[in-house]
Order: sequence, then structure tokens, then C-alpha cells
Amino acid sequence: MIVREHYIEQIRPFYDSDLIKILTGIRRCGKSVILEQIMGEIRKTTDNVIYLNFEDKRVSSNITSCRQLLSYVDENKKSGKCYLFFDEIQTLDGWQDACKTLRLDGCSVFITGSNSKLLSGEFTKELSGRYVAFRIRPFVYKEICAYCEELGKTPSVTDYLIWGGFPKRFEFSSPQARDRYLNDLNDTIVLNDLIGRYKIRKREFFENLTNYILRSNARIFSANSVHDYLRRERETCSVNTIIKYLGYLEEAYIVERIKPYSSKTKSELSYYSKIYNADVCFNSMRCMGERYDITHNLENIIYNELVYMGYDLYVYNNNGKEIDFLATKEGKRYYIQAAYSVAEEKTWQREFGAFRNIDNLSEKIIITNDDIDYSTSSVKHIKLKDFLLMENL
Repeated sequence: MIVREHYIEQIRPFYDSDLIKILTGIRRCGKSVILEQIMGEIRKTTDNVIYLNFEDKRVSSNITSCRQLLSYVDENKKSGKCYLFFDEIQTLDGWQDACKTLRLDGCSVFITGSNSKLLSGEFTKELSGRYVAFRIRPFVYKEICAYCEELGKTPSVTDYLIWGGFPKRFEFSSPQARDRYLNDLNDTIVLNDLIGRYKIRKREFFENLTNYILRSNARIFSANSVHDYLRRERETCSVNTIIKYLGYLEEAYIVERIKPYSSKTKSELSYYSKIYNADVCFNSMRCMGERYDITHNLENIIYNELVYMGYDLYVYNNNGKEIDFLATKEGKRYYIQAAYSVAEEKTWQREFGAFRNIDNLSEKIIITNDDIDYSTSSVKHIKLKDFLLMENL
């Protein structure tokens, strides 16, 4: 497996810190591998390291409480600073208290978890200023290229647009094996985990709503519009239920939302937002036949890549014309449109017209899968294949 230096270089300055290091992100995005790579670096200077994977029954069936975890560490650590690595620790009752105690004992604590509640509620309130969090994501294209080179395979932009970047899928040699892995992953992450964790009784309704949301990536989301759609499909629900179930998907890092930014009010609008999937495979595996939603997946991919690059993102309302992204970083602003192609005149007019009346103090960019350069005097065109290899805009 490739070394994911993009993340490790952010974590490395905290190796010896008393801050609790929290690695979060959707299941199977590679958190455990990064944890192992960090352990490998630390083991070069000390053997005072303890690793526990709470998805391993040999661990979770024997350590079931804060007290048992503290006892295990006390019995197995050596003198001096001890480095503790706890994988998927949110399954342990009382893990928050254990981490606080171990930190005060002078241990360097690293934990992973696939639920955003690791970073909410009582834990963060009590540990304000005592932890640092790192969001891990599925592979972006640059990582796919590096991993495919390691595997002796040739990466494909089209394959990325359809099947995304979950690391393990690249190990399978046949489409059938890939599809089986991704479908099993979907069932585990999207359905079984959430239905079990939140004791959802209306399983069929939750599945139908989830399918609709994951097929609607890179689109404006409104609980009321979803409610109206489900009513037309003869599904009975309330707006509050829709909002609650969407919250479950966000907590598991399956989807995330960005808010629109109004050019008139200069303020964020909270009554609706745009949804993006953590990985575009969640859309593709819900398509019939091979009619994949490449257009919206392309925008979703660009979103994932921009977040990886460190940009803060908003949807921008330019006097009624939507610009897909207002990206900001280090005081710079970029207005970005995403389109599969602008070869047709009508599409060119629509996509480039969205920038009308925006001043030239900020850069205006359109990203498409075209091979022809459609740049103008005021709008920079970036080919998708070039954008995917960029470190910054």
C-alpha cells in the first residue's frame, strides 16, 4: 500500500504531543493503513507501542469497558512514553474516559473511528483544546495513480468517474469481483451499520430514502423537495424524519453538504444545501445497466479533489445563476464551474454565462473532460485530466 504522505505529514508534528490524535472518515477509506504507517515510523525509535483493533473480536470481546482498557494498557506498556493506537474505538463503552485518562498519564494516544460523533457532544466539550482531528478520505486520482503503479495496473479517469477511490477495490482483477466488493461495502456502511446503530425500524423507507439521496449527488437538496418526491412515490414520511436520516448519513461520512453563498446578502443561506457523496461509487452502483451518471459524478469528483487540496467550498448564487463552487484558500477566491463537456454551443453559453458580471479580481475556472482548450480572456479552462494531477489551482 502506498504511503499517504498527504495525511501523515499533517499528523507527524503531533506524534509526541499530549493531544489525542483522532483520524476520522468513512469506513474502508484507509484510516487503519495510515495508523499502521504511523506506527511503523514510531517503531523506528521505540518499541513502547500498543495497538488494539476494536473490530477484531479477540479484542472487543475481552476489552469491553474503560476500566478493562486502562488495565490492559497498564499491564502491557513499558517505562517511558507509550504510544497507543486504538482502531475503531467508538465501539467501546467509555472510550472517551479511557482516552482522557491515558493522555493525562503521559501516553501519546492515536484513535480512529468512522462516526463523526467522535467529534461531537460531551467528548469535545470536555476535551476542548486537548485533541486534534484529521479527516481521511478515499483515494483521489493522484493516489490512485501511485497505487496502480504499485499494483502494475494502468489507472483510468473514466474508471475513477464511475467507481471512485475506495482503496481496496483496485486490488481486484475482474469487474465482477470489484462489484461484489463495492456492493458488500455499501450494505455494510450504508445499511447495516446505520440501521443497527440507530435502531431504525422503517428499514425499507430508510433504504428508499438513502438510494434517492445517493443518486442525487451534486444537486441542491431541500428536505421539502425530497418529501414531495417521496409522497409522489407513495412513501409516508415527515420532513423531520428526512432531516434526521440525512443526519445519520452525514455522521457516517457517507455524504456531506456545502451551503450556498449569496452574492447579494454576503451571507450563508441555511435553508438548503448541495449534497456530495464521499465516493461516487455510491451513485454508480444504483444505476441500471451501464447508464452511469457521469455528469454529476464529475462534479462530485471535482468537489472531493478540491477538499483534498484544502479549499473551503460554497455554492455561489450569481444573480440567479448557480456557480458550482466558490473555493477559498489563503485569502484567494476561485469561481469554478464543472461540466462534462462544453463542445456544444448551448452548453458553452450556459456554463460560461454563469460567470457574467463577476469581477476579474478572483480567478474564474471551468473544468471539463474536453481535450480542446476553451479558455477565454476572462475564464480559464482546465482539462479534467490535468486538474486531477494538480496540487493547487
